[in-house]
This record gives sequence, structure tokens and C-alpha cells, in this order.
Amino acid sequence: MINRLLVANRAEIASRVFRTARKLGIETVAIHSDADAALPFVAEADHAVRLPGNAPTDTYLRADLVIEAAKVAGADAIHPGYGFLSENADFARAVEAAGLVWIGPAPESIEQMGSKIEAKKIMASAGVPVLEAPASPAESDLPLLVKASAGGGGRGMRIVRTLDALSAEIAAAEAEAASAFGDGTVFVEPYVEAGRHVEVQVVGDGAGNVAVFGERDCSVQRRHQKVVEESPAPLLPDAVRSALHEAARNAAAAIDYRGAGTVEFLYDAASERFWFLEMNTRLQVEHPVTELVHGVDLVELQIAVAEVSTSSTTGIDVVSAGSTSVNGHAIEVRLYAEDPSADYQPQSGTLTKLEFPSDARIDAGYTSGSEVSTFYDAMLAKVIVHAPTREAAIRRLVSVLRTAKIHGLVTNREQLIGILGSDAFRSGEVTTALLAKESFLSSAEDPGAPVAATIALAERTRRPGIPVAWRNVTNQPQRTVFEDGSEDGLSVEWYGTRDGYRIDGFDVIEAGQSRVVLEKDGLRTTYEIAVDGDRVDVDSAFGHTALRKRPRFTDPATQTQPGSLLAPMPGSVVDVLAEAGSDVTEGQPLLVLEAMKMQHTVTAPTDGVLTQINVTPGTQVAAGEVLAVVEEAE
Repeated sequence: MINRLLVANRAEIASRVFRTARKLGIETVAIHSDADAALPFVAEADHAVRLPGNAPTDTYLRADLVIEAAKVAGADAIHPGYGFLSENADFARAVEAAGLVWIGPAPESIEQMGSKIEAKKIMASAGVPVLEAPASPAESDLPLLVKASAGGGGRGMRIVRTLDALSAEIAAAEAEAASAFGDGTVFVEPYVEAGRHVEVQVVGDGAGNVAVFGERDCSVQRRHQKVVEESPAPLLPDAVRSALHEAARNAAAAIDYRGAGTVEFLYDAASERFWFLEMNTRLQVEHPVTELVHGVDLVELQIAVAEVSTSSTTGIDVVSAGSTSVNGHAIEVRLYAEDPSADYQPQSGTLTKLEFPSDARIDAGYTSGSEVSTFYDAMLAKVIVHAPTREAAIRRLVSVLRTAKIHGLVTNREQLIGILGSDAFRSGEVTTALLAKESFLSSAEDPGAPVAATIALAERTRRPGIPVAWRNVTNQPQRTVFEDGSEDGLSVEWYGTRDGYRIDGFDVIEAGQSRVVLEKDGLRTTYEIAVDGDRVDVDSAFGHTALRKRPRFTDPATQTQPGSLLAPMPGSVVDVLAEAGSDVTEGQPLLVLEAMKMQHTVTAPTDGVLTQINVTPGTQVAAGEVLAVVEEAE
């Protein structure tokens, strides 16, 4: 029996595993980097061990440090979560060699499926259809997809649409894969433009018996990173569903799979054909949707299988466990600290508020006041709802996202709402190309939000018994200006009178520092306002609006010279691709930054001369820092 469990991971997945461990009466141990020391998962554990440093290669990817932490904490088992060392066969062997229970598949199974190249060979032998690209691709084979042999999550994946770009994309994918997984091996396969990503959840007992817990559709992706997942998969013919389940069962049985795993397929709805993509020999990020529709705890099953495999206890009947019926529909969205309108640039800083309604399952790695660093994945939380029907689940999830309070960082919340409310998603006919065709970023704005923010800011200057901004002789309105990307900014004009505020188009029903009620054209709306320095967050029934008050006077020290290339996010400089003094052309790659496990190329904004390079490979930069200067050609 397992008495004390260490989770070799961080944030939401660590919290998730701790939750089941507490239910089973198992003590818990967290490990954490310096950057993660104040995150909730550390406090949730019964014990915690510090891993000095911040970068994954110095902390969560150090197998020796993780095993030593387990010994120090007196743990007798290790759960790897997902990512990091979860699919590292050598780590699994080291755990078992240290006399600890490994909550995962046999190292041999990880090895077999860990290389996507070898996995395809095994699947082909088991009769599972696979995709294969020719050794020397021609134009007729395009488009192609470069993929990392180890790992997943969209890292080390590049679409190639021209043959002359193939070598460069392979090199970029190798670099990204090496950084994320410690293995730069990649391979090439045909890219199916309009495919659906459908995966099957399996649990095996290690003796060839495999339970299937339905399937999930994970087709809504950006840069091959899943964004929306649901179960069961919509618009899937019964014959295809049964064939997928059987293929997944055969795939897992072929390697005597033990524990929870996922077999991923690419499905072409037009031909009703599917192909094996990969097998993830771990718990998936999106496992909650399966748990909700099947009424199971997959982490509990993982622990049960692991305990059986290391003792003489009678094995659990995984086949019967997988016979649960499907109950309703579940949808999960991944809330990322990123800006979809700015090429999905990762965001870092203080998450001043993170609050959700109570009628949803929230698996979060952060809480109000948490610091989001640049060292790890940009996912803040998973928001999951379960309802009797898919339509009801969509409606509830949109409501949960719209009424959540998320302040301090730009997130993909509005894009998620746009996706869920779109005709394309509601129809169920989505493909992996959905976000490549449309961003689903709403251009609609709430004109009352800046007005409410203005009144809340004004209320903070109120003196007892004196109307705000009172003037005996009024010759012009007061103006509060917010940044909106334009030179003039977004200006709200208002008057402070004995009877309250006067603003064209709005009646101010209630004014306060954190709550303002406005009425426009007979419609009354309540706004909740949070002020943090010059940032103002406004929440209402219309959604969330983040505003930044423009200072009355500009600090000259904040001005940059024309042609300055600013860091779009905090991160580390991976490569410098040009020398100071060289001629550059518009769009030419100049630097490569890495933040939150993804690489971002900084290009020349115009033809000209690269007059300054202020960084070198390895330099850590802050958002807005001047990286280089390009002087425009006359």
C-alpha cells in the first residue's frame, strides 16, 4: 500500500493528484522550484521539498534531484503528472531501482511509445492505421508536418508548405524539442489539413487487459496546442466510434500497457478514416472531461493499478471498470496567460485576481495574487463543465467564463468565449485548422466600461462633503484618458456637480470606488471595478474590460528611439541572427527569444541598418526591453 506520494510535477496537475491522494488517505509531497515556491500546490501538500533554481532543466527535469527529494521526504511512491519526466523511461527505471512505486506504465512501454517513430512501427504491426511520409518528399507531398519524436503539447511541431523551407523548419523544431524535452529528434509525416483530433482513454492492467473510457475530441488547437476538449466526440458515427475504441484497445494490449494512457488519432470525417498519431503513456491534461462523463477518478485507477503491480494483491478488473455508461457531455477549456491578438505572446506577472463561479470544475495552478513566471507553460487553469447535453454544456461554460474575474494579465478568455459561441463549434464540425482560419476575437466593446472606470477613479479622490471635481465656474469637462493604442487615447469627458456625475449618454445611478451602476437608453448595468496602480479592471454582464489610465505627464526616460525592437514578453535570448552594422530587410529574422517553452522570432520592422544589438544568447530580458535598433533606410 502507498502511504506517502510525491508528485514529480507542479501547478494544477500536482494539485489534482493531491486531491485524490487526500481522498484515499495518502500523504502528499510537493517538489518546487524557486519560482513556484508561493504557488498553491506547494501549500496544499503535507510536505514540500525545494529544488534550487528556476529553469526546468535545473529542477523538474532533474531525475536525480526528484528521487533524492522522495527519499528526504520519506515518500514510497512517485506520480509524474504530465510533461517533464512523465514519459521518461530512464526516470521510471530509476524510481523503481530506488525502491519506490512508479505510478505509470512499465518503462518498456514508455520506451516503445516514447519514440513516435518506433511507435508507428508497433502500431502498424498491430493493425492500427498510421500516416507515413516518403523519405524524399516532393511538391505533391505537401503540406508536411515536422514533429518531435519525444514529447508533445505542440512543441517541436512545424507545418511545412514549401520544400525550400523544410530544412529550416526541421532545425527550428529540433531546437524547440531539445529545449522542451531534452531530445531534439524529429520526423516528418503528411499534414492532413482538415482532420479532427480524436483520442481514446485507456487503462490497462499490465497483463493485456485494457479498459476503454470513451473518446475525446481535441480538434480546437492553436499551434498544435489543445485549447478546447470535449467528451464524447460530436458527430462521430457509431461504427467509427467502435472502431476507434477497438484500435486503441489493440494498441495498448500490444505493449501490455499498465495504468492510464491515451491513444491519439487523426480522423478525416469526409472519408470516415482515422490514423494513429501517438500514444501518451501518462495522464492527459484533458482527463477531467472523461472523468465527468464516465463517473470515474482516473488518478485513483492509476494508483490502484500501481499498488496491484507491486504487491500480491488481487488485480483490479479494468475491463469491468471501463464498462461504465456515458452520462451527458463535458467540455474543458484551457485558460492561458497569452495574448491571442498578438500572435499568442505569453504573459507573465502578477495575477491579481482569479475567481470563478461555483458551478464548474476548476483545475487551477494559480490563485489570486500568484506570480506567473516565464519558465513554464502558460496555462493558468482548466475550466470544465458537465451537463446533460452538449448544447447545455456550451451555454454553461460560456456563462462561467464570462462571469469569471481574471485580472492582472492578458488571457485567451475572450477567444474561448468566441470559439464556444461560434456556429462552427456549435455545429460540432470543427477541425484542427479552425483557429488557423479565424481568430474568434470579438471586436465588440462595452462603451460603459471606461465610463464606470472613470467614475470609480474619481470616487477615489472624493473629499467628505465636497462634490468630485467641483468648480464654481465650469468652462470645460474633466477628462480621464485610457490607453487604447492610439496617440490621443480613449478619452471620457465628465462633469462633477452637486447632484453627482454628468456624462453624455449615461445616467449614473450609483457611484463608488469598486461598484458603479449606469443606465443607458433604459438599460441598467452594474459594473464591478478593481484598481491596481494605473490598471483598472471592469467586470459586468457584458464581460471583462482591462483598461490602463494614461498618466497626465510622460516620463522622458520611458521613451525609446525610433526603430527600437522591444522584447514582446519576458524571456531568454536563444540566438542572435545578425550583426550590428549589417544591412537588414523587412521581415528578416534578427533574434530568437524563448518564453514558457515556446520560441519567438523577432524580425526587422523595415529595410535598414541594424545599428545596435543589446543582447547575446542567454541574456534574460524583461518585456519592453530594447533588444536592438534598426535605422530605416532613406
